[in-house]
Amino acid sequence: MDVHANAHGFTSVDTQPRPAEWVQVLDRLNAEPFYAAYKQRLNHILHAEPGKVFLEVGAGTGDAATALRSCSGAEVVAIDSSLTMVAQARDRGLRYAAVADGHRLPFAADRFDGAWTDRVLQHVAEPGRVLDELLRVIRPGGRIALADPDYDTQVLDIDDQELARHVLRFRTDVSLRNGSLAHRHAGLLSARGMHDITVEARTLVVRDPSAADNVMGLRTWAHTAAARGHLDHGDADRFVAQFDDAVRTGRFTYAVTFFLTAGTLP
Repeated sequence: MDVHANAHGFTSVDTQPRPAEWVQVLDRLNAEPFYAAYKQRLNHILHAEPGKVFLEVGAGTGDAATALRSCSGAEVVAIDSSLTMVAQARDRGLRYAAVADGHRLPFAADRFDGAWTDRVLQHVAEPGRVLDELLRVIRPGGRIALADPDYDTQVLDIDDQELARHVLRFRTDVSLRNGSLAHRHAGLLSARGMHDITVEARTLVVRDPSAADNVMGLRTWAHTAAARGHLDHGDADRFVAQFDDAVRTGRFTYAVTFFLTAGTLP
């Protein structure tokens, strides 16, 4: 995860109390069919092939970079702001993995045939600057692909829909720096002169939160909001009670839409 210091909650893996646990979080996410499917689609829209070189910014454990290399025969360079993640990527066999900041890529211009980010722009301090850096380091005709959830698309079925919206809005506007940016990725690429821009939407639907709660923390969002002064503690308790009741009665539904955006540099 290529993230930059911010005041919106999560900053970087290495500053967390137990950074190694984030490796397990990513492994659990990568094992979920929804995530595996859209990651495979990202590989396809990058148009990777043997002899080409690609860059992943915010590569985490390097599993996606390794998968692209294996399925396409292209070479892949991976960077992440976290030493913990880069060490994992190297341990898992990724030869070209380094600690670097997506806002200041340590590469010459026209170095790569394509680049991508996955669930990264939602965290960074300056998404436009990261995109400018991606454009700088890819060659003419190169591809850029971006994947992020857009938290403005969230829905949650509990009894009190106003309370649900309040908690989901906290997730969008406070917990994440750019929680509602993903639907604007195409416009950002277009403004930078990219062609052949495509946008695909994929919706994650969670009916059993036990399968996702350990990695998304859905049930904890209300108490996090309360701890940061954005929600009354009594309302946070009420949210959890309604959350648990929705799970117990089989009505629980949470959904958020991911946008996969790609373009070609002329």
